[in-house]
Amino acid sequence: MSKVIIIGAGGVANVVAKKCAQNDSVFTDVLIATRTVSKADKIVAEIKQYMPDSKTTFSTATVDADNVPELVELIRGFGPVMVINVALPYQDLTIMDACLETGVHYLDTANYEPKDVAKFEYSWQWAYQDRFREKGLMALLGCGFDPGATQAFTAYHAKHHFQEIHYLDIVDCNNGNHGKAFATNFNPEINIREITANGRYWENGQWIETQPLEIAQDIYYPKVATRKSFVLYHEELESLVKHFPTIKRARFWMTFGEAYIKHLNVLEGIGMTSIEPIDFRGQKIAPIEFLKAVLPAPESLAAGYTGQTCIGVQAKGTGKDGQEKVHFIYNVKDHAECFREVQAQGVSYTTGVPAMIGAMLMLQGKWMQPGVWNVEQLDPDPFIDAMNVWGLPVDELAGIELVKD
Repeated sequence: MSKVIIIGAGGVANVVAKKCAQNDSVFTDVLIATRTVSKADKIVAEIKQYMPDSKTTFSTATVDADNVPELVELIRGFGPVMVINVALPYQDLTIMDACLETGVHYLDTANYEPKDVAKFEYSWQWAYQDRFREKGLMALLGCGFDPGATQAFTAYHAKHHFQEIHYLDIVDCNNGNHGKAFATNFNPEINIREITANGRYWENGQWIETQPLEIAQDIYYPKVATRKSFVLYHEELESLVKHFPTIKRARFWMTFGEAYIKHLNVLEGIGMTSIEPIDFRGQKIAPIEFLKAVLPAPESLAAGYTGQTCIGVQAKGTGKDGQEKVHFIYNVKDHAECFREVQAQGVSYTTGVPAMIGAMLMLQGKWMQPGVWNVEQLDPDPFIDAMNVWGLPVDELAGIELVKD
């Protein structure tokens, strides 16, 4: 049915590619392009090994995703319908520029942030709205799990359960064990920048800023565990409070173990998490880039990873019947199950599967419309249905307040 390019070859790209291979009636030809082509070749070799019956044709190429002319040449040479961007958030804008120049659709899993500033927001990508709409092209932003599925969960709440959502809490628990002293479950540089930044949440029409990991509470994650969880700022909050203006407060919570926080505090204390370049033997290098180089690659954590993830959205407000209501929509995923299926750990899996689903819904025409869109602006029903089909079963819990005021 469709040719697509996947840009990136890390843990999430591995999952996207293998789910495309499973969904071979939609994804007929896939090119995996990355700076280090051997990583893409490894993914293709594993698809041939573990999914020999897939009819999807795979190829690989080298590309510098910071270089628009190089991206344009790649896209024109392959002729895809769309690009699935699972590279670094720093590269979102160059890839969007290349898609505009070549006339192909675009999807990513994380919003743009500049490399030299620890700041991420949608303004840079929302500014592309007119250019994509005028060319009849679609750009779908943040279609992973959080962001992505969490926004579909919020839209599902609004469509099926609530007249008005007043309080929104997104919760993300990784109750897994990879056996390493310290490692991050996705790109270390992006992960550490996110966690060490000040927290933020929305309340009564304004952003409230907090110190990193300042606010915490114990939250029960159904079927998994009760875990201490911390308020972070996460990008989907920005678009959700814009598109659901009845929200009075919106927060994002994530779990971290004591050992992880201790390691992070030490690394931050000695300057290893800094993004400011220092001179090292005549070269300029940001300490966090060196730290990324010595930490385990997220995709290397998959074998032997145990435990589960639980990610969900709690909404409180006025129900369809006019009464006060609290409702929770969530997914639980087992790390070992992910490894058996696609040789990945659960964090990569829960990001990669929604990216494939979003691309599928665009290609099938169910979500396709010109312009730049966030997931919550689109019909959540086909997305939730597809999650249940493609490995991320969705559960609901009514009437129990898991996140307290």
